[in-house]
Amino acid sequence: MQVNNEFTKLIASNLNFFYGSKQVLKNISLSFNKKEITALIGPSGCGKSTFLRTLNRMNDLIEGARLEGSIKFGDEEINHQHCDVVELRRRIGMVFQRPTPFAKSIFENVVYGLKVSGVRNKSLLMDKAEESLRRAALWDEVKDRLKDSALSLSGGQQQRLCIARALAVEPEVLLMDEPASALDPIATEKLEQGMEELKKDLCIIIVTHNMQQAMRISDNTAFFYMGELIEHGPTKQIFSNATKVKTRQYVSGSFG
Repeated sequence: MQVNNEFTKLIASNLNFFYGSKQVLKNISLSFNKKEITALIGPSGCGKSTFLRTLNRMNDLIEGARLEGSIKFGDEEINHQHCDVVELRRRIGMVFQRPTPFAKSIFENVVYGLKVSGVRNKSLLMDKAEESLRRAALWDEVKDRLKDSALSLSGGQQQRLCIARALAVEPEVLLMDEPASALDPIATEKLEQGMEELKKDLCIIIVTHNMQQAMRISDNTAFFYMGELIEHGPTKQIFSNATKVKTRQYVSGSFG
């Protein structure tokens, strides 16, 4: 994948990752650009979600986890001991496989990160809530229900609410781990439409098992297999003219 420093947001170089003595990522080098969606594909257990979590140090929370290699966010090495992990996770937001709304109102969910960072101006919080809900393609559905519990929303709405919550603190990168796996086709379509809008401002990296989804929404695709990065490049190339046999077998449905 071409690295252009003006547009590149994240660069992983020679990355190895271990759970205790078990190595789950092997010498991964991959870069990600702003205003692009990159899909990480591969069979279950191939390391793609583990890799995604290295990009904002979510794996730090796992006992016995160990990383070798480099991940640069701009000019900063994110695994350096002086890296502010809280600030890192603000700038590199994450949306998980299943919606994780707080047991608070819709409004309080969206502005949670802003309040934690000290924002108290009610007018500013309202403006950011509306802006974030619009960007997550949810505003029209909840604008008259902002005081209602977030838990009253449908699964698809809850997932878009979690995206709005991540967007409110103005991240530069959005990590998405199988965000549509628990959603119905209509909710998935709304989620994907929102992602197309979001990539105008963000670098988006998504883990997906859905090959059709990867083809629909991503600019670039990276294929992982047994902890290794087998191939990466423009999505059209990966799905129509992959250079590696294993990639061609996977995207054609021969295994996985």
